[in-house]
This record gives sequence, structure tokens and C-alpha cells, in this order.
Amino acid sequence: MSATHQDRLRELLEPIASGAGVDLEDVSVTPAGKRRVLRVVVDADGGVDLDGVAAVSRRMSEALDASDVMGSQPYQLEVGTPGIDRPLTAERHWRRARGRLVEARLAEGGTATGRVTGADADGVELDVDGDLRRIAYHDIAKATVQVEFNRKNAGFDDVLDADDVRIADADDDDMNEEA
Repeated sequence: MSATHQDRLRELLEPIASGAGVDLEDVSVTPAGKRRVLRVVVDADGGVDLDGVAAVSRRMSEALDASDVMGSQPYQLEVGTPGIDRPLTAERHWRRARGRLVEARLAEGGTATGRVTGADADGVELDVDGDLRRIAYHDIAKATVQVEFNRKNAGFDDVLDADDVRIADADDDDMNEEA
């Protein structure tokens, strides 16, 4: 996709995203047989729920249909939120990753892995094994959120511990009582 095509897509879609209270994170077009796939990634502080994605998708689809920016070749529009593997490249990405474990590959070599405790216009603060470490954005070559399958104290009140779950047998009187 040429830079001018990318620019035209962003010019068309950015005001729609902004009007919906989300950030336009990425726009890409890839060939898929006789069609193309237009992938749009949006995000916001606090995330974007499915209803929000659907609303933005409808507005973007209407704007694309009314314009000639995609030309006459068929395409499929996919609007979604960033995946866990999205690199942290802007202050807002770091701010949204507060509390998450990240790995930062440093420009000077080496890595810093820690939990994001804060972010501002100049850099990020990581808790690295109990020590707070301030790193300027220009000192970070690449950073991504790490997947944590067994994170304790994640703050999810509705997640049950295995000890809290009781599985009833078919013979269990509580299960067979009529309401």
C-alpha cells in the first residue's frame, strides 16, 4: 500500500475514530485472493467493548462506502482492538499498560522486565523485582506486554479460585431439589 493510500485512509477514518472517543492505532490493507482485507485497530483508555467496536465499524463502513479511497476492488473491513503482542510505542500505550508486566529491549543493549507503575510524556516507570526503574522512551528499542497465565492478585473480583468451586454430582440432593 502506498504512503498516499495509507494517508488517505487515515484522513478518512481518524475523525470517525476520534468522534467515537477512540484512538486510531493502525490501518493496513492486505491482499486476500480476489479481495483485500482492510484491518483497522482502535483503542481507548479503559479499552473498547464489543458494542463500541461495532459502532465504530458501522461508521467507518459507511464513510468508506461513500468515498473512493478503496477503489473498485472488493474488500472486507475488519475493526478490532490491539492484540497482546502490540508493541508499546506511544505514551498512551504505556499508560494503558499500567499494572501489566512488560519486557523492554533497551537501545543500549539488554532488557528490563517489570510491571508498569506509571508513564508520562518523557518515559515509563517499571517495578523491576521490587525496585522502581525510570526509563526514557528514547532509551527503549522495543517493548511488549508479557502474557501472564497465572498472575495472582490480578484484581478480577469475579474470577473464582478452584477451592471456591463446588462441583455437584448428579446424586447431590442440592442439585435435585425442585425450586
